[in-house]
Amino acid sequence: MILEIRTYRLKPGTRDEFVRVMRDESVPLLERAGIRVVDCGASLVAEDGHEEAYLIRAFASLDEHRRQEDAFYASEAWGHGPREAIVSRIDSYHTIVLDAPEEIAQTFHSR
Repeated sequence: MILEIRTYRLKPGTRDEFVRVMRDESVPLLERAGIRVVDCGASLVAEDGHEEAYLIRAFASLDEHRRQEDAFYASEAWGHGPREAIVSRIDSYHTIVLDAPEEIAQTFHSR
């Protein structure tokens, strides 16, 4: 399994609404597009005083990761959906992609 961990540094005062839009609008859209969302939410700490959030997704392979991401971000549903509400609140983001056992994704659902 390919696990993608994306962290977002957010504009001041936007974290709560960012997380709400992510959970209520973006995650369902990702899942309808066939992308497995493992978890998302607000960081428990504000690194250097910045509001931050995260998104963790799982893919079958690197090729599937690229294919699904390209299709999703080019879709009309994303472009005319929550895109602006998400993107407008992001100051910067960082993504790490790693090969991981399925058990890691399962631990998030057992909390």
